[in-house]
Amino acid sequence: MKILTINKESYRKKSNLVMVGFIGCLAGLALLFGALLIALFGATPDIDSASTGNFHLNFIGVVLAVITSVILINKVKTHEYFTEIMYVWHIKKLHNLIYRKFAKIKAAAERNDVDALTILAFYYTTQKQVFDLDNNTLTITSVQKNLNELYEQASAVNLTINADNFTTTLIDKF
Repeated sequence: MKILTINKESYRKKSNLVMVGFIGCLAGLALLFGALLIALFGATPDIDSASTGNFHLNFIGVVLAVITSVILINKVKTHEYFTEIMYVWHIKKLHNLIYRKFAKIKAAAERNDVDALTILAFYYTTQKQVFDLDNNTLTITSVQKNLNELYEQASAVNLTINADNFTTTLIDKF
């Protein structure tokens, strides 16, 4: 898998705009759907009562807003504007898959298995990239240390590993 170079400022700007846009869309749609449902099916407000009894309609409005927002995101996620965001999201999904099998992969890497070393090279390289993009500076040094140790281990046994050679099928072997 090709590791992309991402402009940190551009990614942060786009990521923040997408999050604010999604939250705004969700809130606006929830209010809209809730108000429409209450207008159509709501109980008549009683001035003396503290509650209108329309909680279920507001809840349905929120559910409809979530469904609508998810459909909207699925429609626009392939747009060029979302390329970097979707790349990082995909990388984070792969990190989760690798982490689930990390013990087996690490054990195979200790036996100098080329596939395991390739997976770890990809994992540490992209983890460093994601940590840098997300301003997670606390753990980035330990990731760099792990990456350096991995390449030292590979060179000690005359193996050449490249993170770009990673494919998701390698994970299935473990």
